[in-house]
Amino acid sequence: MSQEVSILPHPRRIVPAEGEFRITPETSVSWTGVGAATVAELLVEYLRPATGFALPVVPHDSSVGSTIHLVCLGTPDPDEAGFYPENYSIAVQPDSATLSADSPAGLVRAVQTLRQLLPEEIFAAQPVSRAWNLPCLTIEDAPRWRWRGLHLDVARHFFSVEEVCRFIDLMALHRFSVCHLHLVDDQGWRVEIEKYPLLTQVAAQRRQTLVGLDPDRPRKYDGQEYGGFFRKDDIRKIVNFAEKRKITVLPEIELPGHSQAVLSAYPEFGCTGAKIEPRCHWGISQHVYNVEESTIAFLCDVLDEVMDLFPSRFIHIGGDEAPKHQWSESERVQQRMVELGIKNEDQLQSWFIGRISDHLRSRGRRLIGWDEILEGGLASGAAVMSWRGEEGGLAAARLGHDVVMANSKSLYFDHYQRQPIEAEPLAIGGLSTTEDVYSYNMIPKGLEKEFEGYIMGGQGQLWTEYISDFSYLEFMAYPRACALAECLWLPEEEKNLPRFLAALKRHRKRFDVLGVNAHRSP
Repeated sequence: MSQEVSILPHPRRIVPAEGEFRITPETSVSWTGVGAATVAELLVEYLRPATGFALPVVPHDSSVGSTIHLVCLGTPDPDEAGFYPENYSIAVQPDSATLSADSPAGLVRAVQTLRQLLPEEIFAAQPVSRAWNLPCLTIEDAPRWRWRGLHLDVARHFFSVEEVCRFIDLMALHRFSVCHLHLVDDQGWRVEIEKYPLLTQVAAQRRQTLVGLDPDRPRKYDGQEYGGFFRKDDIRKIVNFAEKRKITVLPEIELPGHSQAVLSAYPEFGCTGAKIEPRCHWGISQHVYNVEESTIAFLCDVLDEVMDLFPSRFIHIGGDEAPKHQWSESERVQQRMVELGIKNEDQLQSWFIGRISDHLRSRGRRLIGWDEILEGGLASGAAVMSWRGEEGGLAAARLGHDVVMANSKSLYFDHYQRQPIEAEPLAIGGLSTTEDVYSYNMIPKGLEKEFEGYIMGGQGQLWTEYISDFSYLEFMAYPRACALAECLWLPEEEKNLPRFLAALKRHRKRFDVLGVNAHRSP
């Protein structure tokens, strides 16, 4: 090949050949099979800005030369987690390029790989005068893990529709499959719910925001009101944008803890009835939902509107860091426990989450939550995100529940990413380098072979207490997200850190063209 091939994540198999295929204004983008036309339109959308070419999208005609041909070979059903096959192949010859896959999802992954076969200027927003050549080769590729996720906290700091779509588009470039939106926390509510307007009128704004680290005393605040939320049409735009790129948008509605913002708007669903406001600093609030039927009904109403917006098979309900103090001190909650025959507060949380799980299942959805949902017993059919190390993943998998690994030690991208941390911009703490991310194994240590099938994949977390703008968000996400993308795409035995680091050097040129504010390490 006359042109260097450097692709992240690295494909499973690349066979180089001699020659090149040139994309010109006369090149057509043709399609065959259900769903292929829409993917062809996405490819043309990606190619147009830098080339200036208005390439036609047409049904395939074998008599026409100089074509990029997209072939969808089947119309498979999704698996029980909502994922479609993502295997694909690319064959580039001097007169054509053919992308084939068993599903539109696989074709979209092929499109992202094809973009990286072109010169890095293809990512420019304006026309660039140069030749657009694809090296002749064959690629056969498929991901190791189906759940390849990035999490974005829009509750602590809010990001616009345009910023979230850019975040998703960068995910698509790296062949991720899930974007987890953390929509609710003590500091703010971020999605319109028509039945409960105070969620956006009251709970979406906080009086001010902490300046500096949360442990600092005395705390300092900026004195500036802060807020924002997505209207339903905003969510539809985000979901449609992601669907075109075959990325599932997973909504998270926290319960029973991390609920202070909600209870500032609707105190009747809390344990004390006290008048409170959305939290202005970080950490864990003591405020939790009460366990009345009216509160369960409220949350089910909210989730119904959320499910109408998000078609994802899973709905994330949080379940983490829910203090039990207010439950143990409330006479009414203790009375409810007697009525329900529940012995302790851990079992009460399990009952609470079980009620929500039943409602989600009645709507054809599945519950997923942080690993604290294991406490007191896990709801039938629930999946677990294991963030407090490996233990939650081990326990859930051994119980026959699906697992997403989200280990805070290696996969929290709000941590510092290089030593000395004193020279880095402010972060929440910890240290997770690009090499740490790359070396992480999604199979928890000690997990027996018969339970490995319950591991769906993994996810990197971007908690935004200390990430207040989009430029810094990109700085904290990349290049660690590049490492995670390859870590999730390749089997453990096919990972190669030196090869990845070499590919990352060229990938940075793409970032430069895209204007991505990536950290310069390693």
